[in-house]
This record gives sequence, C-alpha cells and structure tokens, in this order.
Amino acid sequence: MNKSQLIEAIASHAQLRKSEAARARALDGLINALEDTLKNGHTVDLVGFGSFEVKARAERKGRNPQTGAEITIAAANLPGFKAGKVLKAAVNA
Repeated sequence: MNKSQLIEAIASHAQLRKSEAARARALDGLINALEDTLKNGHTVDLVGFGSFEVKARAERKGRNPQTGAEITIAAANLPGFKAGKVLKAAVNA
C-alpha cells in the first residue's frame, strides 16, 4: 500500500471524500508527530496497535566487501515498532 492508497483507505473508513482526507493532511500530521516525538527520544504508545520507539545501535566492526578491509560502523539511533496485542490478533485472524 502506498501513500495515496492509504489516503483512500482513510477516506473510506472515516466516510470522507478522498479530497477531504487529502486536504485534512491527517496522514502527514501523524507522520510528522511521530518523527518529532521519536527525535526527542520519547516513545509513542498506541494502545492495542503498538509502540514506536528509538533503539540505539552501538558502534561495531565490519568489513568492506570489495577490499576485505576492516571498518568501523558508526553508532546510530534507529526507529523501531513493536506490535500490540490487538494488531497481532487482527493479523492472525
């Protein structure tokens, strides 16, 4: 599903016209709110659906596949998602 298909689904579930759902920018607002919250190091918990959180990955050693030389891969913060009970049940129904 791409972004325009998701907007269509939102419009269908919320009983809105597609143009109304796109104009409301609800999806863009949700994405921006998630990004801002995660950037600030907080989690977003949507009860039943799941939790978005930031996970820290430590610096580690790796190898350059072309030369075989050892390299250091920098530490990074990565977004993560953990599905909630209701979402897991819906997917497995």
